[in-house]
Amino acid sequence: MINVYDILETIRMIQDECLDIRTITMGISLLDCIDSDIDVACKKVYDKITTKAAHLVQVGEQIEREYGIPIINKRISVTPIAIVSAACKCSPVKFAKTMDEAAKAVGVNLIGGYSALVPKGFSAGDIELIKSIPEALACTERVCSSVNIGSTKTGINLDACKMMGQIVRECAEKTVDNACFGAAKLVVFCNAVEDNPFMAGAFHGVGEPDCMINVGVSGPGVVRAALKKYPDADITKISDVIKEISYKITRVGQLVGTTASERLGVPFGIVDLSLAPTPAVGDSVAHILEEIGLERCGTHGTTACLALLNDAVKKGGVMACSRIGGLSGAFIPVSEDAGMIDAAKSGALCIEKLEAMTAVCSVGLDMICIPGDTPADTISAIIADEAAIGMVNSKTTAVRVIPAIGKDVGEELDWGGLFGRAPVMPLKKESPSKFINRGGQIPAPLHSLKN
Repeated sequence: MINVYDILETIRMIQDECLDIRTITMGISLLDCIDSDIDVACKKVYDKITTKAAHLVQVGEQIEREYGIPIINKRISVTPIAIVSAACKCSPVKFAKTMDEAAKAVGVNLIGGYSALVPKGFSAGDIELIKSIPEALACTERVCSSVNIGSTKTGINLDACKMMGQIVRECAEKTVDNACFGAAKLVVFCNAVEDNPFMAGAFHGVGEPDCMINVGVSGPGVVRAALKKYPDADITKISDVIKEISYKITRVGQLVGTTASERLGVPFGIVDLSLAPTPAVGDSVAHILEEIGLERCGTHGTTACLALLNDAVKKGGVMACSRIGGLSGAFIPVSEDAGMIDAAKSGALCIEKLEAMTAVCSVGLDMICIPGDTPADTISAIIADEAAIGMVNSKTTAVRVIPAIGKDVGEELDWGGLFGRAPVMPLKKESPSKFINRGGQIPAPLHSLKN
């Protein structure tokens, strides 16, 4: 039965509280595009993407108009290109250019999947793809890249950690004239998931169907507005309020996902429950934590408040949707969250506190600017630290840091739009080089032995 109050409440959320669908992402398998001739393979890739996603943007815009629900991004994820390019025996950068051309042809914002999965070692195509990432991201506009270097089942590939520290630096150096933006399009994962709709880490896993639609919802402003009505409630009530509003947010995502699926003629995949912030005023995860009772995000108690928020979002959302997946929880990207930016600039939020917060939220160290002279081994150690949190806690963690080439602590990079701006945050000066250069495999934890 249609509830008029629920309709009016949803309209208010959209108009006044920044509720939106952050992305509808079409996942496309490229396994049937593999060919030993790179020109043939790239033509297959282009043809498949432009055929499958031909109406993705059009359908998204139709849904926006019909339901009045803003859909901020329409995106594509594809099979990790290291798998597709392995048969070609040459530089995979041509695949990146093909992906970029296809993304422009169909009108999507971003395309993810210039990726490699190396948690236990390197197979054919992996090293070539990883080494090509800086060039691929520098010469394309819409391509995003990710590398999975560890998992709870396998442990952490320390050789891959070392390699990725250098790759992150090279991505920033090759795009220094564009505010080092190449590094902002690269994510290093532990326990990467196959159905993530969010960039820059999205790829279409080999266990997924040929084509599907995944949805990423948003709504930090809606959650904060709901909490404002209960300034004196105890923490149990706060949790209940977040669960209730998360249910309503997720229902919107379910509606958009199933509608897009029907109109595009492809299976509906999942709704990712993550609260994805933006630099816009009133759309901040940090401000939710401050509404719960912190003077400033980053102070003592921040991790506990974030754990409460993440748990309540998942519990509320899981009852509202037929298929939950992706990363699901609360994102804490510094540059994309107005409250996080303010907290980092004030000194209340440091990278060590952010690392602690990643143990209880979605993903990990996200959109963080670090000094431009940071050594590659230090970046590798940051990746290893974050991967260890994911490995031991059986959760997805990731690192997306941007070395601000030519800048130091106190300065900032500004990309505008959803990527926002971020102050350069200080790091420890002591070297982790001996640890990183040992190489090898960090063993999986004991609780990985579940079979």
